[in-house]
Amino acid sequence: MTNIAIDGPSGAGKSTLAKRIACELGFIYVDTGALYRAVGLYMNENGIDASDPEKVIAALPEVEVSLEYNAEGTQSVILNGRDVSTDIRLPEISMAASTVSKIPEVRGFLLDLQRNMARTHNVIMDGRDIGTVILPDANVKIFLTASVEGRAKRRYIELVEKGVETTYEDVLRDMRARDLQDSTRNVAPAVAAPDAVILDNTDIDFEGTVALALEIIKEKTDGKEK
Repeated sequence: MTNIAIDGPSGAGKSTLAKRIACELGFIYVDTGALYRAVGLYMNENGIDASDPEKVIAALPEVEVSLEYNAEGTQSVILNGRDVSTDIRLPEISMAASTVSKIPEVRGFLLDLQRNMARTHNVIMDGRDIGTVILPDANVKIFLTASVEGRAKRRYIELVEKGVETTYEDVLRDMRARDLQDSTRNVAPAVAAPDAVILDNTDIDFEGTVALALEIIKEKTDGKEK
């Protein structure tokens, strides 16, 4: 199996890039961040403080999260039998996801699901610690990044297009807070793997980013990614 890991900070465009590459190569796309968002959503909806490890751990047996794919390969996130693919993208759930992801038991809870998919399929996964923790032996590791201002602008536009009421200033503040939280946490901090290729797309459009990523993949797999 060929495994591709795309890591990077919030708003760098990891998910959009990973989905496109998965389509280009015929791989299964695994949005690992969506799994943590689903756990964060459960805590949020049930009044459980995401920053209280004991309460979060106690609630994990009540959480059943999975990924489903339709005939076109589009991913849906299922939480306790309910499709939450849209709900998990709200800003407050983003912070909850970052908070619960610091808890080792939560990471262990989701680890087997992610690794089992990689053992049985050609996959591309995006997240914060795919190349360092989840798939340390991935064939290709890309760390996608951009300036925090550029990432905040992209996320703001995305949220507005989805009808979410927010401001650029609020998105920028939240993104800076999440960057700090993700990069300094004790458990699996969001840092580039030593053997990852750094791809900064601050001044590169989406198609240019796709082209560069595909070049990296071809070089790392000798063109045998399929």
